[in-house]
Amino acid sequence: MIHFPALRWGEPYRSLDVDKVVHFDTGEPVAEVSQANPGIVARDLRKAPRARAALREVPVADLLARVKKAAELFSSAELPLGDGSQTPDEFVRQQSATTGLPEHMCRMNMEKLRYVLDHLDEILISLTRRLDPDILSRGYGEEDGVMRSYQATTPVLGMVLPSNSPGVHSLWLPIIPLQIGLVLKPGPQEPWTPWRMTQAFFEAGVPREAVSLYPGLGDVGAAVLNNCSRSLIFGGTATVEQYAGNPGVQVHGPGFSKILLGDDEADNWERHLDLMVDSVLVNSGRSCINCSGIWTPRHGKAIAEALAERLGPIEPLPPEDPKAALAAFTVPGQAAAISSDIDAALGEDGVDEVTARHHANGRLVSRERCDYVRPTVVYCPSPDVAMAKKEYMFPFVTVVECEQRKMLGAIGPTLVATALTNDNAFRLSLLDARNIDRLNLGPIPTIKLNWLQPHEGNIVDFLFRPRAFQMAS
Repeated sequence: MIHFPALRWGEPYRSLDVDKVVHFDTGEPVAEVSQANPGIVARDLRKAPRARAALREVPVADLLARVKKAAELFSSAELPLGDGSQTPDEFVRQQSATTGLPEHMCRMNMEKLRYVLDHLDEILISLTRRLDPDILSRGYGEEDGVMRSYQATTPVLGMVLPSNSPGVHSLWLPIIPLQIGLVLKPGPQEPWTPWRMTQAFFEAGVPREAVSLYPGLGDVGAAVLNNCSRSLIFGGTATVEQYAGNPGVQVHGPGFSKILLGDDEADNWERHLDLMVDSVLVNSGRSCINCSGIWTPRHGKAIAEALAERLGPIEPLPPEDPKAALAAFTVPGQAAAISSDIDAALGEDGVDEVTARHHANGRLVSRERCDYVRPTVVYCPSPDVAMAKKEYMFPFVTVVECEQRKMLGAIGPTLVATALTNDNAFRLSLLDARNIDRLNLGPIPTIKLNWLQPHEGNIVDFLFRPRAFQMAS
């Protein structure tokens, strides 16, 4: 059986305490994963400054070249895995087997990560606003006749990673060329990407002592957060609220991403139907950038019916089927809880599950070892109903009737908003709306990211602080 050791500053560590990861549908063991503990994390992180010191011995330009080499290795090479090795095809099958994602989605996410690594030089130009990276490396430097100085806020970045979508790993890929070390706590069902990526880094010449990887339970994640002065964590609304006041933790939670139709485009909704379907369905709705709400001043019921015609008939297919559009829920009881929560919210006046007629046997599809929730479209007659603010980790979308003048005050926090309007006054209001993070003006799917722009917060601003600096000549 495949064994994942922990990595303690690049050195494999085999623990007596292991967790077996099984195939989501068959229950067949796929791998065993050495479990770290909070004591190991706390002890190792006393040596965190060594990770940054090792990276600072390599010029930024050389680190970028090595990371680009890692992109090719990650996507095409046979790389070490425990006591053996792993080909790209094996990676896809194994990742699918434990996460429930169809294999073609695993390949799509793999390609996304390769693209980010391949273009890190351009991405860093954008994230640093064209700052000479050597200034970040040295700590100071003159640019355009102005002295600039930046101080790293941490020698390493802690990452408490999820299992739901491998695409989130794109957020930590720029860290190594910034000469900041990595401390990774992988999701229980998705150790594959962090492990394979670190092996690609090592094979490409990135210093091994710059990376630690600690599989484990929630207490290990807490230890990472407690012992790293800067960390990223992924979770639900409760996680967002828990760390809202902590400047050392950047939280990536629900996206509540939306498509907004202006008064001038509401009558043309049919021409945007493909965009709506893709925004809801791609990656099985598992991403924070998937659309969970379509807001329109009119034609809401017609839009919901049209979406239901496209999404409602979709059924679970085997993960190896290239047409598979739904990912399995691998955590026992999670899908049933989601379906029950939807049922409870359907009791409000006027709220209508438009896809119900396509689900002859219900939206919840229960299997012996996993469950699926079929795509669900719900019509909301106003933004005042509780259902209008719902979001779930599968292809789920509400279609909400709301006057244009009330939209921005009613939509709530929104990671991505695609605004379909040519109304200049409305566009100006959208540009000023502080509850929208990423704004797309025009027919751009919510799931289409521009990698030359920050996703949620600028990682460079999080890891470096500008300061006054003078040096006698």
